[in-house]
Amino acid sequence: MPEVLLLRSASSILRTVFLTDGQTLSKASPRHAPEFSSPEKVTDARLDSPEEALWTTRADGRVHLRMDPSCPQPPYTVHRMFYEALDKYGDLSALGFKRQGTWEYISYSQYYLLARKAAKGFLKLGLERAHSVAILGFNSPEWFFSAVGTVFAGGIVTGIYTTSSPEACQYIAQDCHANVIIVDTQKQLEKILKIWKNLPHLKAVVTYREPPPKKMANVYTMEEFMEVGNEVPEEALDTIIDAQQPNQCCVLVYTSGTTGNPKGVMLSQDNITWTARYGSQAGDIQPAEVQQEVVVSYLPLSHIAAQIYDLWTGIQWGAQVCFAEPDALKGSLVNTLREVEPTSHMGVPRVWEKIMERIQEVAAQSGFIWRKMLLWAMSVNLEQNLTCPGSDLKPFTTRLADYLVLAKVRQALGFARCQKNFYGAAPMTVETQNFFLGLNIRLYAGYGLSETSGPHFMSSPYNYRLYSSGKVVPGCQVKLVNQDAEGIGEICLWGRTIFMGYLNMEDKTSEALDADGWLHTGDAGRLDADGFLYITGRLKELIITAGGENVPPVPIEEAVKTELPIISNAMLIGDQRKFLSMLLTLKCTLDPDTSDPTDNLTEWAVEFCQRVGSKATTVSEIVRKKDEAVYQAIEEGIQRVNMNAAAQPYHIQKWAILEKDFSISGGELGPTMKLKRLIVLEKYKDIIDSFYQEQK
Repeated sequence: MPEVLLLRSASSILRTVFLTDGQTLSKASPRHAPEFSSPEKVTDARLDSPEEALWTTRADGRVHLRMDPSCPQPPYTVHRMFYEALDKYGDLSALGFKRQGTWEYISYSQYYLLARKAAKGFLKLGLERAHSVAILGFNSPEWFFSAVGTVFAGGIVTGIYTTSSPEACQYIAQDCHANVIIVDTQKQLEKILKIWKNLPHLKAVVTYREPPPKKMANVYTMEEFMEVGNEVPEEALDTIIDAQQPNQCCVLVYTSGTTGNPKGVMLSQDNITWTARYGSQAGDIQPAEVQQEVVVSYLPLSHIAAQIYDLWTGIQWGAQVCFAEPDALKGSLVNTLREVEPTSHMGVPRVWEKIMERIQEVAAQSGFIWRKMLLWAMSVNLEQNLTCPGSDLKPFTTRLADYLVLAKVRQALGFARCQKNFYGAAPMTVETQNFFLGLNIRLYAGYGLSETSGPHFMSSPYNYRLYSSGKVVPGCQVKLVNQDAEGIGEICLWGRTIFMGYLNMEDKTSEALDADGWLHTGDAGRLDADGFLYITGRLKELIITAGGENVPPVPIEEAVKTELPIISNAMLIGDQRKFLSMLLTLKCTLDPDTSDPTDNLTEWAVEFCQRVGSKATTVSEIVRKKDEAVYQAIEEGIQRVNMNAAAQPYHIQKWAILEKDFSISGGELGPTMKLKRLIVLEKYKDIIDSFYQEQK
């Protein structure tokens, strides 16, 4: 029956679980709930015992917290953070979701009650202390209250990417000792059913968007799950909450595993609560007493950036988090943004690039006058934003262009109220940043890793320098080691953001953390005189040619993409080779169902072809026929990049266009659209080898 495929919404759970007849979602009161655990009972930070080290690899281990006089906030637990938020924000809307075309909302009071109910459900299903609840599903209220409930119950939240194979799910579920796995669809349920026999710790599976096709042992719908813990006394849950310490693990974030198996990054309760407060403050996120932030949740919550930004920071400051549709990245995100009108928004660079490409396509199809007006408005605003980036006093022409044209574009994108637009997780091209500056949208960078609980550096409206990753978050530290003549060195970090260790991986942990607890990131960068950080690349990505030249690939790749707007991805090659070469992909449309690249060029790419004298509309036309006009234009663009290079060893001597753009499904991109260079080198080995074959 089609009804069974309907979203099992959080509102229906609320109604069936504990709301009495006649209560509305907006008016449910905590007094109908068990007595809240008093904040006095929640132990903040009994001092770490002296024998505790700075790191551990045990799920039940504790660490010595990196206290710093510059930011002496007493450590506290996730429950304490939520309880204090409840006191201030209990009646405010916390979670928004769409059901049958209408937005519905859950208040912070209801959110807390749902988290407690989930916690008791996990305890009833047999969740053991320091074991995991793994969540394999798209962002939703269920994801959030299950995650918080896991922590309340003394477990560890572990997100799994929805794109993961059954084998990848098995590795993570086994490694983290998952007692319960939560899935959203039958497709994800099938993955777990396939591997269940290999998971000795797994006791139950809970589904929340689509019910199981038939009744199965130890498989529960979310409604059933939220009832199973009714027999667990509130006092039993309070006892578990009261025993929790800020220096214990509560979140596991698995790295994408570009080299070897994924590593389980252990984050403590203090990592989460401290970063949710100070990392977000550095980004100028406002508490709801000043202005309730409205955020759209759509990036994978298994990634630290989305989890800290959407889930934990939301609780800290009483934000309203609205959930996008599962097909957000296939095209529906803009519709959600327009309906919700967020005050703050975050996207990985590829998301911002897709928005840029969409605007370019619409502009290419627009009437001559509108297109000319848009180009004029963007050019005057870009010039103003580049020449006077910190000035609020703008010339009349600039303000007129913004009022007549750009404000309408921002409204059409859903950014009419958006004061802060963030990006992170991968490098952003200069072309993309300048495009949005032309729309009067500043993109604020953050820099951090899973191992730093997300942001260790932040930009904000008051802390901004073009093309930088911002300044170190107050209370955190940075140093550069092995600096070269230009001041570029490895970025090393220290502070309350630094992770506890990699689960069950002592060797990897001791590689990442030195004896003094500094995290060696493997990223190269420089600091300017004012403390703004500029990332120059990954140390492991540094190309060392056969002649011994050290070549950072990212600046050269960015230069090619800026010079040639038809190029989607550019990857530089040349490690231990006699010269540099490059693989290129062309901008193409995406399949609306799978998000895989198609053969059709984007409107913008077609226009580029027309401008250089080609009639091509598909990638295959260009590559298979070696379209003379396009190949000549690309060669000329690469020569222009070479002319600006620092020296001859930095010149690109050979290149090839691939028949298909890079993608997650193709294996070239990770879940956050990061380029997997080793995979690309292996996948296109024959083409690369052909560059370096000696001419007879």
